[in-house]
Amino acid sequence: MAGQSRPQTGRSTRSAASTISYNVPASLARRLLFPYLPPGSDLPPLFLSQACPRELHDEAYDLTALTLRAFVNIWWTKLTRYDKEFLPQITSILIHVIRSLERRLLDADLALLVFSDIPALITQHYGDYRQAVSKASTSYATGGAQSLPQVFHQLQPHMAISADGSLDEEYFRQAIDHILRECLPAEDYAPEAERFIVREIILKVVTKDVIPRITQPWFLQKMVLDMLGPSPDVLPESSASSASGHGYSRLIVLLLSAIQKLSGTCIMLIHAYKQIIYIIPVVNQTSCLQTRASTRILNGGDEPVSGTPSASPAPSTISTHVSTPESKHDVVPPDLTRGPLGMISEVLRVQDRLAANALVQLVSLFCCSFQTFMNKLLCYLLYSYVLSGSTILSVVRLSKRTLFPNGYPGPPPVDPTAEEQLVIRDELVKRLAERVPALARLVLLGDPAVSAVEGVVVPLSDEACNRHLAVFLLDALLLTVFPEMGS
Repeated sequence: MAGQSRPQTGRSTRSAASTISYNVPASLARRLLFPYLPPGSDLPPLFLSQACPRELHDEAYDLTALTLRAFVNIWWTKLTRYDKEFLPQITSILIHVIRSLERRLLDADLALLVFSDIPALITQHYGDYRQAVSKASTSYATGGAQSLPQVFHQLQPHMAISADGSLDEEYFRQAIDHILRECLPAEDYAPEAERFIVREIILKVVTKDVIPRITQPWFLQKMVLDMLGPSPDVLPESSASSASGHGYSRLIVLLLSAIQKLSGTCIMLIHAYKQIIYIIPVVNQTSCLQTRASTRILNGGDEPVSGTPSASPAPSTISTHVSTPESKHDVVPPDLTRGPLGMISEVLRVQDRLAANALVQLVSLFCCSFQTFMNKLLCYLLYSYVLSGSTILSVVRLSKRTLFPNGYPGPPPVDPTAEEQLVIRDELVKRLAERVPALARLVLLGDPAVSAVEGVVVPLSDEACNRHLAVFLLDALLLTVFPEMGS
């Protein structure tokens, strides 16, 4: 009897395991986006790159399912409750768009965008804002009748935004339609219903949710505060009392503190030396700019590699990188360090401080002397740490938690009052001044460091002006990924 009961136990164990595997609830993405997929099978990969982790596919599908359930399924089920083909059809369109964007992003010169175009736009924004402030109450502003956003709009006019910061939805609608036309096959682009729904969803997210939120000054300041973390602790009372105690004990405390700082500095130098020894051979094997430039030369392409809109009538530092026929056989790689250094100089106004200006000039001279290595280093840092799979995965997870805290769109966040916004701004200025080391603070920011930090925060304190910057940054990204839009 005992020998006969063992096979029954084995079969029951296997059947129970199979029952448990089939009773596992399907994910939201499988139920909404792939309802006819066999149970137990994996979802099709969303990205074509082999370097993408599997978690990124799952999180991106989950975010897509949450978005479609919140903005499409909520009204589609009121029209027809039994149709399960609509959401999978929209998903197939989104998969085509995402994969096409992935291929274009992998082929684009993102290093030029990050280290050349974006710093140039930020530099121009700070310069034009300060110029608009100086003209706001003069005859340039019609005797002071024009507001600061109106004067700023005259310096940076754009057809997608008005002087008061209102966005033109038709401009973004046409841009999104061009993206869909370039990314979708002809048979998927032809049906207007699915294409219009996808276009309006993206338009609503960009013009109603993203840009109006990220351009608010308090939101930017709060985001920087969250990135900085908590403020450093105040000196404990025990340390203060011991410092004011007996002279002999105070001398011992100072000696031990000096030894601790010296040992910490030595450990930091050893760690930096090891990192330099490791990173130099790795960086020397990186040749992203040279390889892509040589590929364009071999193909005989004369299309713009990267560009930014130059709609401002004022003198601008924004440059457009175009390979002309004369330079097809003699390509000079761009200096990727010039844009960030120029941005730092304009943001901190180092020209007003002799020591800071001299330091920036020395750093610029060093970067020019090692231009090839610095270009490779910046490319390595960009693609290894900023645009890595783990970073994108963290961004997708953060977006999902922010937009759908409980699986559905959360209530709109309450904007802080004017008093709370002033508190956030003062806290940011104080925290930034504290985070800069004492020696660097004295050289870069000067003696009243708080006033210099306020000069950094003020040009981002107007929502209408910030929207101009957001629109120009979006244009730069579109022209990098879709260079044919600028022709």
